[in-house]
Amino acid sequence: MNKLNSAGHTIHFETQLTPLKEVLESGKYSKIFVFVDSNTSELCVPLFREMLNDFNNFDLIETDPGEENKNIDFCIGIWKTLLDFGADRKCLMVNLGGGVITDMGGFVASTYKRGIDFINIPTTLLSQVDASVGGKTGIDVDNVKNMVGTFTLPQSVFIETAFLKSLPDRELLSGFAEMIKHGLIVDRNYYNELKNSDYLNIDAQAIYRSVEIKNEVVTEDPHEKGLRKILNFGHTIGHAVETYSLINDKKPLTHGEAIAVGMICEAFLSQKNNTLSADDLNDVTDYISKLYPAYHIKAESFPQLMEFMQSDKKNENGQIMFSLLGSIGKCDYNCRVSENDILESFAYFNNIAGQ
Repeated sequence: MNKLNSAGHTIHFETQLTPLKEVLESGKYSKIFVFVDSNTSELCVPLFREMLNDFNNFDLIETDPGEENKNIDFCIGIWKTLLDFGADRKCLMVNLGGGVITDMGGFVASTYKRGIDFINIPTTLLSQVDASVGGKTGIDVDNVKNMVGTFTLPQSVFIETAFLKSLPDRELLSGFAEMIKHGLIVDRNYYNELKNSDYLNIDAQAIYRSVEIKNEVVTEDPHEKGLRKILNFGHTIGHAVETYSLINDKKPLTHGEAIAVGMICEAFLSQKNNTLSADDLNDVTDYISKLYPAYHIKAESFPQLMEFMQSDKKNENGQIMFSLLGSIGKCDYNCRVSENDILESFAYFNNIAGQ
């Protein structure tokens, strides 16, 4: 379980960053930059240095944490910092952090001087099983998630579960939602294993399986022309709910909490518009609703949620497109759903949540 070969790069597991140290000390790169946010700087950089045996021949670039800062203004600041440090096309950016860092750091690297090499070291469960793998980079524009970005593969990805020890329980639960999704769309046995596991004590083998599932999908469809769209199950509604919550809620939902809402709504749509059985719908609904905190989709939010969904990248000819379950472990993509059915899924969710 030390590595997994992906298209054009290698995903390393539990190596204590030994292969990375060899790369950094090889002299291949003119300069090395480590991109972090203030949380990662405090909680993860000390462990990063320790794993590299106190290798210090790099410059740290630090930004503010949070999805609200994943925008072009912060990217301009990072590009200017790279210029100030004299970064040329032979330099390397190491993205050390969660999904915001790997998304934005990858975007900055893929566009700076038409592209420099970058390496991802995801430090949250969410980024380890999702954001760091697959070559998607991106930033948000006008509250639309990942509206501008590139498909650019990192040179390599390093997944070290030791970094997860710094995470609060809520962040572990957030990442766990993506693992549940992987089971729902591809592997029923894996989904059942997750139902019998503890998200606070996820073992490396489960993380490996999630990464393996995502890697198999993106290797077959690297540019999201077809199969890769199944990875968006729960995300059409989930991203809209996440964006609405970020703008309007005093305590915004995490990504995983919003995707949990989206998976229940889209499981309902799967039963109504695809072949998901009533038993499977009840299974998904019961499990996710008990695991994630209650939330209420307010009636006054419906128009704005629909507006956010109209901006989803998967849409075609103005039609909102969904990836829907055919059964637990099987997912179809490019599914059309009426607005009335979407609104009905909100009502279904609120009824399940007891709201």
